[in-house]
Amino acid sequence: MGALVTLDLPDDSPMLGLPWIITFGPLAAEDEWEPVVCGPYERPHALALAEAVVAEEQLMAVVEPMLPALTPEEIRGEIAAAQIAAADEAAEIDQADLYGDFEDVIDDELELAAERRPEPQPANPPDTDEVRAGFARIAALLTAKGGGAPARP
Repeated sequence: MGALVTLDLPDDSPMLGLPWIITFGPLAAEDEWEPVVCGPYERPHALALAEAVVAEEQLMAVVEPMLPALTPEEIRGEIAAAQIAAADEAAEIDQADLYGDFEDVIDDELELAAERRPEPQPANPPDTDEVRAGFARIAALLTAKGGGAPARP
């Protein structure tokens, strides 16, 4: 079984409505091959497809949103936001006291609890027609950027 990595977002996050891509790559450091990028998909389709592939292969799948930026300024803004978030995270780590903080303990406890649970079965991947319908919704979303998101069926 491989590994799936994605963002843990709140239910009301606007990122959930964006198109998502899957990047498949080697799980083991000794394996070297170019990653394969698939998508765009709607998030539930991306997660289900990634789960189906890594359930049977020793691969890593990264499922992440695609940001439909229209200008270099929008791209620079996203890069700046990512850099600020990384700097904030580094500062938070530096400020942790010698014995760690409560959040670290909770993360360790959650990992231990996850190890004790039975291994989840992958979701059934969407069929071809469902993926194509998702592509159509994504195309409508991308072409409507700036004019509001289209209604979902």
